[in-house]
Amino acid sequence: MRSLDDARDVCERYHPGMCVALANVPLARREAPGGPVLGIFRQFSGPRLMVPEEYGGAGVNALSAARVVRAMSSYSPSLGAATTMHHYTVATLFSLAKTAGRLTPAQLDLLAKIAPGNLIVASGWAEGKPGANIVIPAVTARNTDGGYLVNGGKKPCSLARSMDLLTASATVSVDGTPTLALLLIPASSPGITVHKFWLSNVLAGAESDEVRLADVFVPAELVIRTEPDDPGRLDDLQTVGFAWFEMLATSVYVGAASALVEQALTGGRGSVTDRAQAAIQLESAVALVEGAARALDDGLTGDAAVSAVLVARYAAQQALRAAADMAAELLGGIAFMRSPDIAYLIAAVRPLAYHPPSRTAMADALIGYFTGQPLRLSLRARPPTS
Repeated sequence: MRSLDDARDVCERYHPGMCVALANVPLARREAPGGPVLGIFRQFSGPRLMVPEEYGGAGVNALSAARVVRAMSSYSPSLGAATTMHHYTVATLFSLAKTAGRLTPAQLDLLAKIAPGNLIVASGWAEGKPGANIVIPAVTARNTDGGYLVNGGKKPCSLARSMDLLTASATVSVDGTPTLALLLIPASSPGITVHKFWLSNVLAGAESDEVRLADVFVPAELVIRTEPDDPGRLDDLQTVGFAWFEMLATSVYVGAASALVEQALTGGRGSVTDRAQAAIQLESAVALVEGAARALDDGLTGDAAVSAVLVARYAAQQALRAAADMAAELLGGIAFMRSPDIAYLIAAVRPLAYHPPSRTAMADALIGYFTGQPLRLSLRARPPTS
């Protein structure tokens, strides 16, 4: 399939041999807890993709990143889902490094170790709990000598068992005023524990378990403070991260659907019209995601960037579901019975709808933005009930 081949070519350019290595492992093993895919990711220098060249990384743009994630996810949706958390966090942190004085020397020194050390970065920014505010942190930090003691947790937290560095948002007190901050926490820090959380077999290879923090000490120089002028809106750090996350996360499920549609086109069953329809639905999602990625590469920022990636995500969500359903129908009942991979891939397309913020939760905010208001994301992952 042409667009998937293009994505795999980009992946091969930056991670030579990774696609072949993934393809040589059966899908069930790729997706299983404790499977080999994150080891393969490290083996082929996956962590360096979003690190700028001056820090030893590949320094790819948003479009190339979307294609690499799609290619990886066509072999292992779990790998795509897990490493999206690494990639968007790295992209966000290094976007701050471009502004003089935005990061401390200690923060820059830690970031500079990611590419040469092949370090994996996990994200503890947003809580997945129903009804939780997607902006308010789930972690608290209290002042102590030389820094902060951090308590709380994140569930699910992808890469929980492979992470070298955990980033977590927290509220810290600055002159008595609560201020949002991002904490850079080495995963080996005393007080960090990992507990089983993810029970579904779908995306089980992403290591999306619970990370708990109990009086974890974080030095003051590893705390990135943010100062939003409006508590109901995202600040600069969150805006960049939010846009990157939504774009890359959607690419994961484009990859999962691509694997199904590729099989349907290769199999040649059903009418040519139905095969074309499956491909058209998939390619429309590809165009949406790549259009959003190109906009980010062209410098789109702020509310415009967040709204653009959300529109792409929600529209792609529907197109991918239709593409996967049509591909499965074309593959036929006997193939479904004989290959558990088909049922798995159908299920693996669905979780895009579960990533915060949900389409329903964002309806009011997007309508407000479309009609001229600022985009406000201090809302709940699920509408509250009376």
